[in-house]
Amino acid sequence: MSAVRPLKRIVIVGGGSSGWMAAALLGRLFQGLYDITLIESADIGTIGVGEATIPAIKKFNELLGLDENEFMARTQATFKLGIQFVDWLRKGESYIHGFGVIGQDWEWLRCHHYWLRAHERGRAGDFAAYSINTAAALENKFVRAQTNMGDSPLSQIAHAFQFDAASFARFLSGYAQDRGIKRREGTVADVTLRGNDGFIESVTMADGEVIGADLFIDCSGFRALLIEGALGTGFEDWSHWLPCDRAMAMPCARSDDFTPYTRSTAHDAGWQWRIPLQHRTGNGHVYCSRFIDDDAAERVLRENLDGDPLAEPNRLRFTAGKRRKLWNRNCIAIGLAGGFLEPLESTSLHLVQSGLIRLVRLFPDLDFDPATIAEFNRQSDFEYERIRDFIILHYKATQRDDTPFWTYCRTMELPETLQRKIDLWMAGGRIFREDEELFAEESWIQVFLGQGLIPRSYDPQVMLKSDVQIEQYLGNIAAVIGKCVKVMPSHAEFIAKTCMAQS
Repeated sequence: MSAVRPLKRIVIVGGGSSGWMAAALLGRLFQGLYDITLIESADIGTIGVGEATIPAIKKFNELLGLDENEFMARTQATFKLGIQFVDWLRKGESYIHGFGVIGQDWEWLRCHHYWLRAHERGRAGDFAAYSINTAAALENKFVRAQTNMGDSPLSQIAHAFQFDAASFARFLSGYAQDRGIKRREGTVADVTLRGNDGFIESVTMADGEVIGADLFIDCSGFRALLIEGALGTGFEDWSHWLPCDRAMAMPCARSDDFTPYTRSTAHDAGWQWRIPLQHRTGNGHVYCSRFIDDDAAERVLRENLDGDPLAEPNRLRFTAGKRRKLWNRNCIAIGLAGGFLEPLESTSLHLVQSGLIRLVRLFPDLDFDPATIAEFNRQSDFEYERIRDFIILHYKATQRDDTPFWTYCRTMELPETLQRKIDLWMAGGRIFREDEELFAEESWIQVFLGQGLIPRSYDPQVMLKSDVQIEQYLGNIAAVIGKCVKVMPSHAEFIAKTCMAQS
């Protein structure tokens, strides 16, 4: 067995949410084992819009040892139980993709199989009634999971957060620097590669300082300064499946509609996000420039704000897809430097988090073994592709034919991996989570049904129960959830009591 040759120096290029998440996690877990420097420039802005997350973000906060109430107060955060999709199936219709469980399994089968039987008989209630997260969201109610309440739906609440991205980065910056991470202000002007193997040797700052390292983490956003600019890694373009290529973000004053969920409203050539924070509401219009111009897209955004605008729109251009390798030589791309999937299902920060945890689990030494790098890239590719498929589903499974954009989406060909999932679902209401893909079966079920994909059949074991038994089973679930929601405080009340930001 040969002696391990450990790394000594790590450089993170870029700040923002992804850079400071990387610095905070490495600072916490490695406890000074490596010399870590983060380079960022105050002259280079970050996207910095309101960020909506999914429940996995709680694991990241737990790894850092953060107090949830302090974290929320410091980042102007609100709670999130799910995402509401408005006008995606047809204009005038909406549904919520709620986090957490749906109903209660009955013997071998999941709840939705019995619901499909009742739906076939014309006796099914609103599917939202069988999820505590969804039912609570629709009433603007919130409470954290009551883990001491056994099988009660109140013990099954799953939440994420909606917070101010700039405040989040500042919060983590202080956290990381308190744990030995060095911050270097300035702009990277050049990158030097080693002649023998093409690895990155150093970066040269605009003031002439040369900073070398063994491992470089590229958090430079869309510029992808290292992974693409220096290493020419290449990019997989997925815009034929995800045609939106523009976005503009605009905050507005907070309205009385203080929802514990993010809202996504479909428009003629894209969709609009709404993220309620404690001090304002984040809004943005994601759209396809082939079907609408920038000025028209801005008018759509302004006309659909529910408060006075607080700033001019921040305009963004992007291409959906990912780098051909997220780990190339001694450089790892994290966040937007590695790829972009539009924020329809709030996966941006999750991809930062999962990439960092994957790096920690496969952390290299100076030999940078090819098998380690290959496994990192294999897992990353799988995760990106499955999230891509889930987002594509929202566009494909629509009945809208009122604009050329939606006609394109409804009729486009699909990746084989998604088509296989749809075919299996339509055959008998079955969905299986593959390996460690992000979205659970419950997520797929809610979006399938919400987007109008009703299976042709259901599991034959449903026939072991009578229609009366099934109606009683579904009715009991809805009744218990309804009683739980009734005793919950409002979202605003809960925040005011536990985690209100100081003005």
